[in-house]
Amino acid sequence: MLALQLAWRFLREGRTQSLLILAGVTIGIAAFVFVSAIIEGLQVNLLEQTLGSQAHLTVAPEEALPRALMNESGVAFARRIEPSEPRRRPFDQWQRSVRRVEATEGVVATCPKVSGSALAYRGAAEEAVKLVGADADRLRQIVDLRKNLIEGTYRLGGEDAVIGRTLAQKLGARVGDPVRVRSGERESLLRIVGIFEVGSEMVNGRWLVTSLRNAQTLLNRVGDITEIDARVAEVYEAERIASEIEARTGVPTESWMERNRDLLTGLRSQDASTTMIRIFVLLAVAMGIASVLSVTVVQRRGQIGILRAVGTSRRIVLSLFLWQGLLFGVAGA
Repeated sequence: MLALQLAWRFLREGRTQSLLILAGVTIGIAAFVFVSAIIEGLQVNLLEQTLGSQAHLTVAPEEALPRALMNESGVAFARRIEPSEPRRRPFDQWQRSVRRVEATEGVVATCPKVSGSALAYRGAAEEAVKLVGADADRLRQIVDLRKNLIEGTYRLGGEDAVIGRTLAQKLGARVGDPVRVRSGERESLLRIVGIFEVGSEMVNGRWLVTSLRNAQTLLNRVGDITEIDARVAEVYEAERIASEIEARTGVPTESWMERNRDLLTGLRSQDASTTMIRIFVLLAVAMGIASVLSVTVVQRRGQIGILRAVGTSRRIVLSLFLWQGLLFGVAGA
């Protein structure tokens, strides 16, 4: 341990210089940690806002395409027909699909759901809404509306419903107010029991959530659902798990990564930028230590000559300055 003892002695002799070097290393490491924390915190916040209002996976049949209209001669005179709202095919044997999704490794929660377009009325106010029907406990495991309530309670039994903050403002509705909901020829009077606010303005401005049975009746899908939402343990494994579920069920499955390609590209770009910043900060710290050690070697030529004269090996002399660099790095960190 001769090299370590000599390194410590050299550091103590040049205390002012050692303190300045130590301060530089500390600032560099602090910058490294600060930048890493800022970028990682931003990524976590973006993911929480994005995934806090949508499922990690959505298993849903394809949309039903309208057939071409034919005249009496069998000639098509209208090939492209735009329906008033996209309508999915019936979800055949959806209970079996739910069991298969639940049995897939990595899936931690599922929620059979029915959703579709509707109109909500209160007084003279009229708003287009996305009517969502689901079991309250199952939905909370996918999108935790109870955690995001700003008023009222989270309850979907009977004629109860919860709505987004922006939608409530547009309708002029508060907790306890009745809201009339119409879809096609069907109409129902629901009572607002809770108002929520999540990270998505689209959800805040359009979602009206009620029980599965209410939504099935209003959307003319009694006994049927439109999709199965699922939550996975590792969000970045969603695409792989989606492929596995699609192979198991035979039903198209979309992951949050497919729905948010731009966000994913941005996160990957941030990762690359963060890595480059970290590399440059560490290089700056390392070069600072190396340059100081080079100056120290020049300053200590006399002592080095004496050490060599009394028989100290070249390896020990080299280790002396390596120990100095290591001590600076450890103390600065």
